[in-house]
Amino acid sequence: MIELNELHSPADIKGLDNRELEQLSDKLREALLKKLSAHGGHVGPNLGVVEATVALHYVFNAPEDQMVFDVSHQSYVHKMLTGRIGAFIDPARYDEVTGYTSPGESDYDLFEIGHTSTSISLATGLAKARDMKGGHQNVIAFIGDASLGGGMALEGLDYAPTLGSNIIIVVNDNQMSIAENHGALYGHLARLRETDGQAPDNIFKALGYEYVYVKEGNDIERLIDAFSKVKDADHAVVVHINTMKGQGLPVAEVNKENFHFAGPFDLKTGAPLHGGSSESYTDMFAERMLAHIEDNSEVAVLTAGTPGAFGFSESRRLRAGKQFIDVGIAEQDCVTMAAGLAKGGTRPVMGVVATFFQRAYDQLSHDVGINNLPAVFVEFYPGMFGMNDVTHLGFFDVAMVSNIPNIVMLSATNAEEYQAMIDMAVAQTSHPIVIRTPGGAVRHSDRPVDTDFFRYEVVERGEEIAVIAEGAMFARASEAVDLLRKQGLKPTLINPRILSSVDKKCLDSLAGYRHVVTVEDGIVDGGFGQKVAAYLSPRGVKVTCLGLAKEFIDRFDVKELMEANGLTPEAIAATACK
Repeated sequence: MIELNELHSPADIKGLDNRELEQLSDKLREALLKKLSAHGGHVGPNLGVVEATVALHYVFNAPEDQMVFDVSHQSYVHKMLTGRIGAFIDPARYDEVTGYTSPGESDYDLFEIGHTSTSISLATGLAKARDMKGGHQNVIAFIGDASLGGGMALEGLDYAPTLGSNIIIVVNDNQMSIAENHGALYGHLARLRETDGQAPDNIFKALGYEYVYVKEGNDIERLIDAFSKVKDADHAVVVHINTMKGQGLPVAEVNKENFHFAGPFDLKTGAPLHGGSSESYTDMFAERMLAHIEDNSEVAVLTAGTPGAFGFSESRRLRAGKQFIDVGIAEQDCVTMAAGLAKGGTRPVMGVVATFFQRAYDQLSHDVGINNLPAVFVEFYPGMFGMNDVTHLGFFDVAMVSNIPNIVMLSATNAEEYQAMIDMAVAQTSHPIVIRTPGGAVRHSDRPVDTDFFRYEVVERGEEIAVIAEGAMFARASEAVDLLRKQGLKPTLINPRILSSVDKKCLDSLAGYRHVVTVEDGIVDGGFGQKVAAYLSPRGVKVTCLGLAKEFIDRFDVKELMEANGLTPEAIAATACK
């Protein structure tokens, strides 16, 4: 029997029999549980596909046969089998690999992937390139049932059979998204499961696929048999496997939503090892919106498959009832549905993770912006204080969103301002509004909230030097201003609040200033600071824009990133003095 530290490539498992493959799967799952409980990561998705991943690499010949994992947050076992086992069995090496496929790590990983519903389209491109070059390798897209409901996945599913050549789509059906699945497709998948794949109204067959169903999707022998039958097919095939999300960890099998992704946890109880803050902006948003829902039957909260990201737990979803709408992992549909709801006279508020907002850029511009519909979008985890994987960066939202005509983009600096922005956005019907949830720990302020958010807030009036800082950077800028005062200077401190336009009256009051410094939690290019500079520079005012460089970075340390970009209080103060 092969030991885990002897795994160097998929070739090492080719000679194993079914019993040995089962034993290997058990060892892989055990190693996964040890790492995940200590380190955190995507728990349920990876535990559920241990056997399927072993079977794929046993039957197919990667990297010649090309595998694309949708989202790729379920690729841990794939990494364990392709030369990266040390990062899963040696605690000192846990951080050597990312949580997603990464070509920089291995030739077995074809793409950096972290967003959903892309695998089929990527696979069709690989298959077409193969055909154009006269190749014969298998191309496999491995996609979960939740991702299958995304618009791009359905577009790819529609197109793939027209290639007339080998493309194999493995549908990993664990009956779950991050939370529960939503959409008519899932009733159809349920009928296929209930009839052992024999239901007459089979969408895959209707589209021209050969269809294979594996009832026991965590059974090595049955998976190997199914994959062997379709290997080297000269047409499009769907292999539909019925798996258990969280397989092998009872608490994850029962609490699938909580264990989609988890920080370090106790293996026996599932309890988190590190307690979080008792107060969060996500809970604040959820409770605020529940109050609006209870007060107004025309208020609706929408999500594209990520309700937990903004505090809407299962119990809160039940409280909201029909006024909570989950369209599944389909941001384009969600944004445009919000436009339709606004046109219909209701008050839609979409909660969305900043990195996923970019998936619906055209809808935000075309359907919401052009029509100037008063839908509300509240962003979570923007800037540098959110997620830090290269596929999940929230740095680019201001540059993308604030420059769309008609859209008002607001950024809060504290809890009181944040809640007031939500209330104002829900009440007004003149504009589409995007609100940035502050990053980092919850901050409070005893300053009265001026709810005219189209105007800058002059927090402290000084002379010669002004610091204008938005959102999560306001606290750092305040510390910088304190440092400047200690040097005998009298700086002006401004909270801009609105990022999509400038407050000309406020900026005109700075016309005689020696230096204005803008500070933002996002990239400088296209950000709010450049709007300020464009207005003040022709008036002879020197403006320095501080923020992040326009680059893709992976698994960064926030402190190091702030230091590298001159965003610490000391660096801001030094810049202001120049």
